[in-house]
Amino acid sequence: MNETDLCYLPATDLAALIREKQISPVEVVQTVLARIEALEPQLNAFATLTPERAVEDARRAEAALMGGDALGPLHGIPVTIKDLIITKDIPTERGSHTCKGSVPDEDAPVVTRLKQAGAILLGKTTTSEFGWKGVSESPLTGITHNPWKHGYNAGASSAGAGAAAAAGYGPLHQGSDGAGSVRMPAHFCGIYGLKPTYGRVPYYPVSNNDYTSHIGPMTRTVADAALMLQAMSGPHPLDHSSCEAWPPDYPARLGEGIKGKRVAFSPDLGHARVEPEVAALVAAAATAFGDLVGGAVEEVTPAWGKNGPELIRFTWPAHTSAHAKYLPEFESRMDPGLVACIRTATGWTTADYQAVRERKLAYCAAVARWFEDWDFLLTPTVSVAAFPAELLQPAHWPQHPWDWISWAEFSYPFNFTGMPAATVPCGFTSEGLPVGLQIVGRRFDDLGVLQASAAFEKAHPWQQIRPGLCPHA
Repeated sequence: MNETDLCYLPATDLAALIREKQISPVEVVQTVLARIEALEPQLNAFATLTPERAVEDARRAEAALMGGDALGPLHGIPVTIKDLIITKDIPTERGSHTCKGSVPDEDAPVVTRLKQAGAILLGKTTTSEFGWKGVSESPLTGITHNPWKHGYNAGASSAGAGAAAAAGYGPLHQGSDGAGSVRMPAHFCGIYGLKPTYGRVPYYPVSNNDYTSHIGPMTRTVADAALMLQAMSGPHPLDHSSCEAWPPDYPARLGEGIKGKRVAFSPDLGHARVEPEVAALVAAAATAFGDLVGGAVEEVTPAWGKNGPELIRFTWPAHTSAHAKYLPEFESRMDPGLVACIRTATGWTTADYQAVRERKLAYCAAVARWFEDWDFLLTPTVSVAAFPAELLQPAHWPQHPWDWISWAEFSYPFNFTGMPAATVPCGFTSEGLPVGLQIVGRRFDDLGVLQASAAFEKAHPWQQIRPGLCPHA
């Protein structure tokens, strides 16, 4: 096995090799760090890299292995953490000059759980400023480049996580998703991303955005996502909204299949504009799902779909307005799109917010009722393939000071509802840019979404395809 192949090896394989003492945690970490050092000038996926700490942790992991200690399921496996998640003694700067130099004195529960499972932290991956947009650029860290085409959007706000996964910076990458921020980078970078049911993975500090932020895995295989989600999930007292129940055994039940499941496909949710190449690839993937379930996939136009755009275009500025406190000192160093979004909410009242929130809750109920007739809904993940990262919208799309959501209408509905939603790669455009299929399940059916993803992955494997920016084996 050469060094590139080792960097692309799934966590499920790495875990077995480490336990069998066929490979050392130190070798794994040092090899991945060497790849990061070689490629980072091109990608810029890390906000903060902690190589010395990672090697020290790898040496401790190796000593535990050789000493016969009890090992966690992720023992010796590299992992990255998004720079919106707090990490003890490691900067958490949120892509913003307003937080530059901020070093928390505690780990978020998800970081603690990954460490307890044996994972070795490599550092913090880049994010758009406060995670506000779906483009891989921030005032603090600059552009994070798409591994498939330099200078192009890698997606956001889990920008660095998506790029790192595609580039072979180890197998496991933590993302978070408030309106598509796990699924969009997974789509643009050609990897797997899962936004689990809201509260499945505890989020601390709890986000002040009406319970829409989810933490999820970003990986190159579905099995790795199942393994990582298993380690991160479960109730936690610091997140009062976390799910009470502990998760089922995702890795053990991944291959149970989805025969007999009822699957619907909506190419546009009744309102969304979608680029023709993206639409064609997603439609073909949706049709292929018929073989997996043993029956036809029905094309639908859900009645609730058309109500989403007005809701998000109120709630997104309303929630970003929490950052208005930084404008007097930092406006000139903040993302101008974020500033425009914040200013959109000027003059809105609490009564305005409550009226829209009431409509949003009715929207969520309508989606839940609709899912009584379906197990899964398939849609495009994003309306477009990657475009230049200095743009907020593709050049040929309608322009707006802050509205990047125009090309991402498929993700935020399921942040509103808290339902699990995954992105699986389903093909490439004529330019060789990845496209993702979104699989949405009923609330709490994370296992079902994982099983559907695994079934599609088995029938249409993608893991062997690597981006051209990165050296091939």
